[in-house]
Amino acid sequence: MDKVNIMSNKSIQITEFDLRRLIKLLREAEHTDYRGSEYLDKLRAELDCAQIVPSQAVSQEVVTMNSTVVVLDSITREEETYTLVFPEYADIGQGKISILAPVGTAMLGCKVGDSFESKVPAGKRRLKVKQIIYQPEAAGDYHL
Repeated sequence: MDKVNIMSNKSIQITEFDLRRLIKLLREAEHTDYRGSEYLDKLRAELDCAQIVPSQAVSQEVVTMNSTVVVLDSITREEETYTLVFPEYADIGQGKISILAPVGTAMLGCKVGDSFESKVPAGKRRLKVKQIIYQPEAAGDYHL
């Protein structure tokens, strides 16, 4: 089961600015070790069905790039905090998760209250977006 099924086929929102940067990332990744990766395909699929909105118009309840998000694990009931970043800034020790990681791709565009599933080395995790601590667009930081 993937995010779209869990979220009852809701369309996700992505800002125009994030879309441009993510398309560039996808093009560049085709020339790296990510070439042919299922993660690239999943991100592409997310972008293909997303609702694209201007940065100033995105809901403050939506996970965008560089957002810091509190998620709740539906099984362990533990909360974790992640910042969704581009691959070069990923550092799981600091809670910075790459958009190309399964959890990162799955949470992009989710709203507070949405649940999503993601593959992890130990199987699958089901997480719920509990809170957005920081969203660049809500803070007026449009060009991170």
